[in-house]
Amino acid sequence: MRGSFRLRVLAMFAALAAGAIGAVGAGIALGSARPDSGFLMAFVVSAFLLLGLCTLFWWLFDTNVARPLERLAAELRVRAHSGATTTLDLSAARYLGDLAPAADAVTRALGDGALATAEAVAAETRNLEAERARLTALLTEIPVATILVNADDRIVLYDGQAAEVLAQMAPPRLGARLSEYFEAGPLRAVRAEIDRSGLAASAKLPARGGAQTFAAQLKPMDGGGYLLVIDAEETTLDPSAARPIVYDFALSDRSGDGGAVADQRLSDLTYCVFDTETTGLLPHRDEIVQIGAVRVLNGRIVPGERFETLVDPGRPIPEGATRVHGISDRMVAGAPRILQAARRFHDFATGAVIVAHNAPFDMAFLRRHAAEGGLVWDHPILDTVLLSAVLFGTTERHTLDALAERLGVAVPAAGRHTAMGDAEVTAQVLLRMIAMLEGRGIDTFGALIAETRRHGRLLEDLN
Repeated sequence: MRGSFRLRVLAMFAALAAGAIGAVGAGIALGSARPDSGFLMAFVVSAFLLLGLCTLFWWLFDTNVARPLERLAAELRVRAHSGATTTLDLSAARYLGDLAPAADAVTRALGDGALATAEAVAAETRNLEAERARLTALLTEIPVATILVNADDRIVLYDGQAAEVLAQMAPPRLGARLSEYFEAGPLRAVRAEIDRSGLAASAKLPARGGAQTFAAQLKPMDGGGYLLVIDAEETTLDPSAARPIVYDFALSDRSGDGGAVADQRLSDLTYCVFDTETTGLLPHRDEIVQIGAVRVLNGRIVPGERFETLVDPGRPIPEGATRVHGISDRMVAGAPRILQAARRFHDFATGAVIVAHNAPFDMAFLRRHAAEGGLVWDHPILDTVLLSAVLFGTTERHTLDALAERLGVAVPAAGRHTAMGDAEVTAQVLLRMIAMLEGRGIDTFGALIAETRRHGRLLEDLN
């Protein structure tokens, strides 16, 4: 049917009125043929006809107006908040008149302006990356491990040498407290000394657990933080290894724990996004063969903070599973067993919200071995399937591939169905969805959990 959107709506309601009149007339005509209980017959017939007519028109309106409007709104939010440049599906909104083409024209015009801005930003970013590479090369030649710590004793920056030192105690992580790596007592003592004197001080810092002691110097910095320098000659660093700098100076101004997780803004939380590959699809019987994870902080995937390990399942890997993820018995020979791998991953996820696509599946494998390994998986948890249901409705597809396509996230063919590849795609999807959620006013973890629990029929909420 051609014509304006208003004309289509008018025609729809005119048809509804005509149908209602016809239904009542048909009921009266049938009832008049029966002298006994004729009015009752007319009422029953017209009621059933009106009910069927209203159901038909509701279905037509839902299919051609309500659902296309929801889909169009979701696609506009994708463009507005996630930075994606996906094409609007105009065919799905063909009965909405000029609304969809007008929305497409506006978003294309805004996208062109954003593209020009992005190109300018990209040019400056390339310059910054070049400066960062030069700084990394300079620090590589200096035989010390460097860690910048904020006033709250949280790590703001560490170089490659420092990463090697920290990794001897726990996975190096931005935002982690230094006391997670070194004994708290000596740290407090030397911190009190430099706060009192305002001058640099030397100290012997025992590693947490007392396995090793490091000679270090602490120099106070403006703003209350300090620079920690460890003599790299005391370590077993490979002088030829790449030593990138990992940093986020926004952490310099952050103090305290941010309060209860439920009250914190989504963009302020730290996320550990992970995926697993397994011997099969039954968590109570099958085993993990690979874990991959990345950390997300301050709206970006942190370069250099990745966790990836093969896992020896202690049993042959079925050929069908190998065809999916490409991991064979030969590849996992000599790899850590699940208790060791899970403990390392638990350390990597410390202080973060755990995120996975279809989280109940992956977490079931980890929790099955938790008691045996002495681990407690009490992290806050987000599931990108439920986030997708909040943003796009339950009628849409919520697979990882569908989400990536909808949000404009590239999925490298070589990385799909590998734990690290899927974790990276999930992390990029998460960042785009957080921007969209905050654009809708769902900006705290507690508010988001309340929304996801409305979709409990899809997946169990694990919080």
